[in-house]
Amino acid sequence: MTRGASHSSNSSLLSIFFFLLFLVQSANGNPNYMDALAKSILFFEGQRSGKLPTGQKLTWRSHSGLKDGSAANVDLTGGYYDAGDNVKFNLPMAYSTVMLSWGSLENGKKMGAQLGKTRVAIRWATDYLLKCANATPGKLYVGVGDPNVDHKCWERPEDMDTVRTVYSVSAGSPGSDVAAETAAALAAGSMVFRVVDRKYSLLLLKTAKKVMKFALSYQGAYSDSLGSAVCPFYCSYSGYKDELIWGATWLLRATNDVSYANLIKSLATDDGVDIFSWDNKFAGAYVLLARKALLDKDKSFDPFIQKAENFMCRILPNSPYSTTHYTPGGLMYKLSQCNLQYVTSITFLLATYAKYMVSAKHTFNCGNTLVTSETLRHLAKSQVDYILGVNPRKMSYMVGYGPSYPHKIHHRGSSIASIKTYKQTIGCDGGFQPFFYSPKPNPNILIGAVVGGPDQNDAFPDDRSDYSRSEPATYINAALVGPLAYLAGSYSK
Repeated sequence: MTRGASHSSNSSLLSIFFFLLFLVQSANGNPNYMDALAKSILFFEGQRSGKLPTGQKLTWRSHSGLKDGSAANVDLTGGYYDAGDNVKFNLPMAYSTVMLSWGSLENGKKMGAQLGKTRVAIRWATDYLLKCANATPGKLYVGVGDPNVDHKCWERPEDMDTVRTVYSVSAGSPGSDVAAETAAALAAGSMVFRVVDRKYSLLLLKTAKKVMKFALSYQGAYSDSLGSAVCPFYCSYSGYKDELIWGATWLLRATNDVSYANLIKSLATDDGVDIFSWDNKFAGAYVLLARKALLDKDKSFDPFIQKAENFMCRILPNSPYSTTHYTPGGLMYKLSQCNLQYVTSITFLLATYAKYMVSAKHTFNCGNTLVTSETLRHLAKSQVDYILGVNPRKMSYMVGYGPSYPHKIHHRGSSIASIKTYKQTIGCDGGFQPFFYSPKPNPNILIGAVVGGPDQNDAFPDDRSDYSRSEPATYINAALVGPLAYLAGSYSK
């Protein structure tokens, strides 16, 4: 997914819109956030690679990728397919792991029974990332499956007959971005498991430190090292400096080691960032670092409050500094390809910073516009509610949630008859007819999957071939878990 320029907005009209939207939602009640939360976590079962456990609830899936890593004589089974394909890309997978972990750390007490299930989803990723980091000294494995070959196929993961090429970075072929992101995922995960599995937590943290050292010692973008194996799919468009800050930020939170604080301060900048995603982590790091100033009262981090709030001022529709476009129906609109990935990630930051503002009794200004925690919370709520069906189409963009949702999503496993019911092997191009080109709904419901979403005019075709709008992805869902838990704790059904 590529990023491009943001757009300006009509702030006065949009501020009126959000006020009216809030009144309508208040009158009609709120979406069932806890139900949506449960479904958003269940989605990750449909993305699993490897040998599935007996408790698998999405029973139309089965084991896949059981020989992953064999091309390099290592075990790289497990982990997640990133979206609707059968490739394991570690950069977005690690980011998804961070966001799941951050969401549970911030809102775990509001998750109820879903907290344990979120930990299971996180561990499915961290178990795999540990293998990638520890399998071969001096190497970090960063992906399995040739995307250029895979993307020519339409077959179930259980039937994969494409080459499962193994990709890695090393001293001679660096990948600071994917290494630092992996370190962030392991460090964040170590905090999640600290209270429930101390031994596992320590292993995650030890490995995170090792991988972060690797990222710093051998600097370079993994896109330059791996070329067409990751581009144009998950190129490091923003470079690797943001991942270095992001990784150091999570290690600082996990360890309080001053060396990470010094590294962060030496790298920090404010380049007018108005986006947050699997590719660009600056805003996420700044919000997390502002927490140290606001909640931990560490004045040396005060500059990050301003950086975080500069970002918020570029997002808020009624801010004089806004660079963010909104659709007529009120959805944040950043880029045409998989726009909801930006909506969920930015919404996570809005909800999280609102939470920090409440704890610190803090407000700020965008020019002459006062911003309170309620300002951010209302915007976050409007975005989540839009995704869940409070929009002009009255359609939920989460599969299986509400009476109307996408039925023809761009996803191999969902769109092809389950191996449990159709046991005949489907080869590389065997799924195009009769499945990909079928006008019928997908036979398997990928419950909880959030798709790329509508266009800038709130239109959505529900077309399997329109991957930019109809494809789900782990990083869309992972970023939504936190806001759903936050809202579930604030509004009851």
